[in-house]
Amino acid sequence: MKTHFTIALAMLAGFGLGAIAVQGLHAQAKPPAYYIAENDVTNPDAYEKEYLPRARELIKANGGRYVAAGKATSLEGEPPKSRAVVIAFDGMEKIQAWRNSAEFKEHRKIGDKFATFRSYAIEGVPQ
Repeated sequence: MKTHFTIALAMLAGFGLGAIAVQGLHAQAKPPAYYIAENDVTNPDAYEKEYLPRARELIKANGGRYVAAGKATSLEGEPPKSRAVVIAFDGMEKIQAWRNSAEFKEHRKIGDKFATFRSYAIEGVPQ
């Protein structure tokens, strides 16, 4: 009888510890942050060849994931003239690190030759 009681108590304690650990992991999970850009491309061929491939590499290397990219459809107001982009990062600090990197700043000089950029970031909401 004592063995059954010990096993039941150990199972109950294990279940309780597991529930606490899962709850702690859920509390630590942060929603992503989103980088939104409106790019007015003035030279599409050069933008596609000279700017976009390396820009995508830098985004990926810094933990960014494309969520949407392309021509926007207006629902209200003026849409971006050429291209809109939504990129997800694991947090606002990741966006700031990418934007503040020397690689981004140097490469953006190339992009500025072919487009005008308007961008902002927004924190996601918990699901």
